[in-house]
Amino acid sequence: MMIKNYIKIAWRSIFSNKFYTSINILGLSAGLVVGIFLMLWIQDELSFDRFHKNERIIYKIGIEGGTGITKKIFENIIAPVGTFAKKEIPEVKDAVRIFKIGDGPIKYKEKIFIEKSFAFVDPSYFSVFSFPLIKGNQKLPFPDNNSIVITASTARRYFGNENPIGKTLTIGLDELCMVSGVIADYPENSSLQIQVLLPLSRFNEQAYIKNKTTYDNKTYLSSMDMDWSSFSFETYLLLTPHANLTALTKKLQQIHERNKPEDTPVPYVAQPLSKVHLYRMDGTDGGIGAVHIFMGVALMIIAIASINYINLSTARSLNRAKEVGIRKIIGAGKKELFFQFIIETTLLFLFAVTIAIAVVFMFLPIFNNFSGKQISLDLSNIHLWMYIFILLVGTLLLVSIYPAMLLSTFDPIKVLKGNLGMKKSSSRKVLVVLQFTVSIVLITMTIVIGRQLEFIRNKNLGYEKKHIFTVPMGSKMGEHFDAIRNELLKNGGINDVIRLGRDMIHGGDATGDNDWEGKPAKSNLWFSITHSDQHTLDFFKIKLVQGRNFTGSLADSTHFIINETAVREMGLKNPIGTRLRIRTVPGTIIGVVNDFNYASVRQKIEPIVFKFNPKNSRQLYIKTKENETVAAINAMEKIWKQYYNDMPFTYNFLDDSYQKLYTSEQKQGTIFNFFATITIFISCLGLLGLCTYTAQVKTKEIGIRKVLGATVFHIIRMLNREFFILVIIANIIAVPLALYFATDWLQGFAFRTTLPISTFLFSGILTLLITALTVSFQSIKAAIINPANSLRDE
Repeated sequence: MMIKNYIKIAWRSIFSNKFYTSINILGLSAGLVVGIFLMLWIQDELSFDRFHKNERIIYKIGIEGGTGITKKIFENIIAPVGTFAKKEIPEVKDAVRIFKIGDGPIKYKEKIFIEKSFAFVDPSYFSVFSFPLIKGNQKLPFPDNNSIVITASTARRYFGNENPIGKTLTIGLDELCMVSGVIADYPENSSLQIQVLLPLSRFNEQAYIKNKTTYDNKTYLSSMDMDWSSFSFETYLLLTPHANLTALTKKLQQIHERNKPEDTPVPYVAQPLSKVHLYRMDGTDGGIGAVHIFMGVALMIIAIASINYINLSTARSLNRAKEVGIRKIIGAGKKELFFQFIIETTLLFLFAVTIAIAVVFMFLPIFNNFSGKQISLDLSNIHLWMYIFILLVGTLLLVSIYPAMLLSTFDPIKVLKGNLGMKKSSSRKVLVVLQFTVSIVLITMTIVIGRQLEFIRNKNLGYEKKHIFTVPMGSKMGEHFDAIRNELLKNGGINDVIRLGRDMIHGGDATGDNDWEGKPAKSNLWFSITHSDQHTLDFFKIKLVQGRNFTGSLADSTHFIINETAVREMGLKNPIGTRLRIRTVPGTIIGVVNDFNYASVRQKIEPIVFKFNPKNSRQLYIKTKENETVAAINAMEKIWKQYYNDMPFTYNFLDDSYQKLYTSEQKQGTIFNFFATITIFISCLGLLGLCTYTAQVKTKEIGIRKVLGATVFHIIRMLNREFFILVIIANIIAVPLALYFATDWLQGFAFRTTLPISTFLFSGILTLLITALTVSFQSIKAAIINPANSLRDE
């Protein structure tokens, strides 16, 4: 009966103050919507690769290598490690090697598609990882080297509802494979998203048994398990439950050094599968930083929404004071009043939760779109609802206890005399300062992310990337490059055509197998290798600072051009004419080019060597005139059809590929914009609550001042002054915090924007303007009240 009365009184109280109730519900709902969205994003990030049955005992293996600026941990390692580890180390139950080869065409009858993510894999891929075959033999996924396993969605594209097992597909240009299995589509929270899987034994047959891989033109390797030089394979080990990782990596190192002593020392590292998505192999931030940032933002926004409710509840306490006093006089105890206000808050909170969850369901597709996720509110996901439950209960406790304690402790005698004992509003001021401090930090971070993205867009990379598109060349086109180039240059919309042995954005071949005159004994410098022709430097407008370019003669096959970083890291004072060996090719340095960003601006510029090797240059680059791009693409497509009429024509613009490197930063910027807007909105509601409270407390003071001659302007200035001081204090506190967070975020970029004082001034001025707009509304309303009305009770 008591609870029923509490609910009835709470219901009546809530709906008798519709304005405050609306603001409270709106503020809490907005905070909860953001909190739930962020919690969904965080939970999704933390859940990556945890669905595997053996997740706790699967480790990715890496190798420490390089010296100087090229020192790093290689995530792709040599093929023999998996085989030897399984044979010689008792703690290793199984091994999986993955050789990724990117995208490629698949044809079935009249259907042709470019499929994403081809890879050669060991058969153990299907037993070590929890990727079930829904069709085919899990124990024998590849009956022979011509077998192929595809995902369920890939199978539907080609075969519809037909059984794909036994069907023949044409992969690449003319290779035939028979479907031996269909794997279930990958969960979105899987780091591995390989759509087309081929047996690794097929790669071994093609690259080693048939083509006889060699590094010195003397010794030919008959198996990839003999190749200790090609760092091309992702390798995962399935260990026994209590394996010692330190002992494991030591054994791997011993195996490597025994088979290739010249690499000594070669330390190995093991990374848990659950950390692959969010951490680099050296333990540094690979995404966990964003999780921590958004976790902090979620907590701050929930705190701001709670503060907003507390401020408004406190402002309303003036209207509830006499109610509390009378109820205490007629026998209500502190405990009963406390629970009364707790129930009132809980009821209002339930309204806010209902609205928030409805909004989340409604706008989840939009959130997925700009966050790049495929999150769903799965009712059966216990972990997800546990996170949401903790969030909601924590918020409820935060918003309910303080107002309930405050209202239930009023002294009834003082209340009925009109003395609330609440003249000190320092706690509410502190809360407003906290709200705006967070808002200013978020606004500043939004500006900083925007500045960095603008810096990336406009940075001079040291080479030209505008109006250039690239097309992959197969062997047929490669054999007729000169004829294709001449044909394309007849088109008035094409300025130049070259071929290159690397992707200018995503990189290509690299090696630590090198030597030069005066090389230090312990040096293990790695070079990025670019197979090119004599037109490359002019095409990209890469500046030659020393020496000369390639001429296109046969002698250039033993000539190298390096960048300034390579000169510095090699310790060369006069590089031109220095003898240099790259793998098995001895030669001479003939030129030095200016440093250019051939990778992401997150990375420092590393050594690069241009090697004259047109035959290994299978990437076609076409530079067009500004308004002639479409004509150039049509001309290229026409030529493509002459060689590969059955294959779809694909191309990529260089500047688009460059921008895609920073997709995660662009998404972070969008999310921060949204969060900063919501934070400011909620903070303004809190400010409105405090302004309302102040105007109520000073109603009679304002009336007396007006009677004594104060103008409306003076009244507005008096009321606004206090809030401007609070926001200025918030700015003073926020600037060092924003500087710290912005600097820390920018540390992830080797090349980054500056942080001018205007960034922080803009945030401060913006918050002051928002404050002025928010409080002036209530201040003007209070200032124009007729003093006769406000003083009639005196």
